[in-house]
Formats: sequence, C-alpha cells, structure tokens
Amino acid sequence: MSYRDVVSRPVLTWALVAVGARMPVAMAPLALVFLVRERPGGYSLGAALAAAYVIGEIIGAPVLGMRLDPRRARPHLAAGLVAGAVGFAGLGAFPGAPAAILTAFAFLAGAGPAAAPGGLRTLLTSLVPAHAAAQALSAESVLTFGVWAVSPATVTGLALGADPRLPPLLAAALMASSAAGLWSLPAGWAADGPGGPAERGDRDSEGVSKRRLLARAWPVYVTGAASLSLLALAELVLPALLEQRGTGVGWAGPLLTVMAVASAVGAFLYGSRSWPGLLRTRSAVLMTGMSAAVAAVALIPGAPGIAAALAVAGLFQSGAMLTRNLSLREVLPPDVLAAGYSVMYAAVGAGYAATGSLAGALLPRTAPSTAILAGVALTLLLTAVGWWGERRAGRSAPGADAVLPLGAAAGAEGAPVGGGRDPEGGL
Repeated sequence: MSYRDVVSRPVLTWALVAVGARMPVAMAPLALVFLVRERPGGYSLGAALAAAYVIGEIIGAPVLGMRLDPRRARPHLAAGLVAGAVGFAGLGAFPGAPAAILTAFAFLAGAGPAAAPGGLRTLLTSLVPAHAAAQALSAESVLTFGVWAVSPATVTGLALGADPRLPPLLAAALMASSAAGLWSLPAGWAADGPGGPAERGDRDSEGVSKRRLLARAWPVYVTGAASLSLLALAELVLPALLEQRGTGVGWAGPLLTVMAVASAVGAFLYGSRSWPGLLRTRSAVLMTGMSAAVAAVALIPGAPGIAAALAVAGLFQSGAMLTRNLSLREVLPPDVLAAGYSVMYAAVGAGYAATGSLAGALLPRTAPSTAILAGVALTLLLTAVGWWGERRAGRSAPGADAVLPLGAAAGAEGAPVGGGRDPEGGL
C-alpha cells in the first residue's frame, strides 16, 4: 500500500482548490460568533447565525448535490462557491446589519457551496487510478483535518488581533479563489462504468430512480451521522467539562487541536495499508473505539488524560469516516456517487446538530460529564442501527455471495486495493 499514485500535479491542484473551499467551512462557526459578540446579545446572535449556516448546509447539500451533472459539474460547483463567497462577503461587509439580514447571509454561505465537498471528493477519485481510491480518500482526510487544525487559530488571531470582519472576508476570498481554480481541473468525471447507467439501460440518474438509489444507502448515512455526533460532543461540551474539572477553559482550543492532528495521523495510517474485515464491521469497531475514548474524556479528571483520550478518539474518528466514504463507493453507481457524498454531508451535519442540541438541553440540568455520556449512548445506538441496516442490505442484495473488489460493487470502477476481499469489497 502506497500513496505514490496519489502524488501528481492534478492532485496538488485539486488540493489547493479544496483548501479554498473547505477552510471557510471550518472557520464559519467561530467567525460568526466573533463577528457579532460585541453587539447586545452577541453570543446568542452568534449561535443563531451558526445555526442558520448549518441549516443551510443540511438543506443545500442534498438539494444541490442531486442536481450535479457528472460530466459538466464545474459550472454548478463554481456557482455554489461564488454564492458562498457572496454570503461570507455580506457578513464581513455589513456586521452591523439587522439580525434577519445577517441570518440570510449566513444561510447563503452554508447552502451555496454545500454540494462542493461531495463534488470535489468524486473529482479527486477520478484523478487517480481506481486501485488508489482508498489512498486518495485518506489523503483528502489528512488535508481536511489539517484545515480544521489551523482554522480556529486563524479566526481567533484575525478577529482578536485585527478586526472581527476579517475572518468572513478571508472566507469569501478563499471561496472565490476556489471557484476560479476549478477551471484548472477537469470539467467533471465519468458517469458510466461497469454496471453504470449505460450498461443497465435504466434511469438511475433521473428523478425518482436516483432518489431510490440514494435511499438504499441510508445505513451508511446513519453511521456517518453518528461519527460526527461525537465530534459535536467534544467541541461543544469540552469547555464546560474543563470548567467542571477546575481546568482553564482556554485549554479547549489546544485540546481540540490535538484531536484534529491525531485524526490527520489516523487518516494517513488508514490509507497506508490494507485492513481485514467487512467495511460495516470495521466501521462498527472504529465507532465503538471512538465512543469509548470520548466516554473516557468525560471520566478522566486531568487535562493530560483528556488530551490522550481525545487523541485516541481522533485516530478512530478518521478511520470511521473513511470507511463510510468507501462504503458509499460500494453501494452507489458512479453517476450517483457525488449526490451520495452530498447526502452524507447533510447527514453528518444533522448528526452534529442533533447531538449538540441534546448536549445543550442537558447541560443546564446535569453535569457536563453526564451530558457527554448521554451523547455517547446516542452515538452507539445510531452505530448499531447503521450496522444492522448494512447487514440486512448485504444479505438481501442480489449476488450477495459474489466476491467483489473495493470500488467494484454497484458499478464503481476499480481493482482491489489489497488484502483479502469479501462480498462488501472490504479490504
């Protein structure tokens, strides 16, 4: 297993475009809070703007992702990124505007580019040989976690050291540059492959048929939502937990950076070798390990122990997210894959919002550690439901006894990545 096939000029260009598209997403929640915190009720307004941004992502991802034309995705993706740039620019240019106008800008900033993550991920896998798909997705995860590691410091430094308008304005500039950079990449990706629409003679990419294909992947979305729900616990409850433990709240940022760096390391390690077992089993094991680590965060008294537990959680988290992306490649045909990634993006956003809401409702009534443990219980329930759904779908699928390589199921092109194979295409 090697990353050699991923290292190329097109992939480097893709990485620069992806940073421009994703760093604004990582910056957004904290940037919105800093933007309005000096206004009366600023923190509440900041939370409301962040909620509007996330709702925009949840709505925009499936709606826009399902309309992506695989062969001509560039104009669609560029238009979404430009819309997001307009939303961020409006926030930075008019921070004193009425709350309703700021909410509209925040919604546009979230909804406009919501199809970009799924489209860019599909474009990345089209730039590398089929057998290097797992390494490409691992490299993408390393890049994403790296962006999430540096974004909080960037926002804090600009907002507190210069002007709170600068983070959203920087986000607007990054998104605009990402839209322009798309013209240095292919206009789209191949929609047809073995078992794709051209061979099946059906209408998988049209109307209800496409929605049904996406609906069949619901167990993958459920487990994906579970994976980010644990991140919500770590991000939203950690400051209160540190205060409960008598540790300075200022340690929350460095501790979350530890988790992000560990996630990047985990993503690299995951793509560097083959792993045994079915994808659904591997995902369940990784999610269980991450849940145990987050539960340890709630029980460990000191900051060093919390840091170690968050690092372990990060290592498991990246692997769990990668298995979900690989599972989508197994169950969806190429012409639907970008839409599937977009639905996954919406699902994980919904999982983040649901767990965050649960934690927010529990914090006034119970200790932060108890709120974290309740969230872990919800995550384990979602993981069990997703595993059961995938197991049931695997048993009922036609040809379930066939042995398929990674990426070969449901029309995804490719050869095995390495190691033993199973009916799900597990490594």
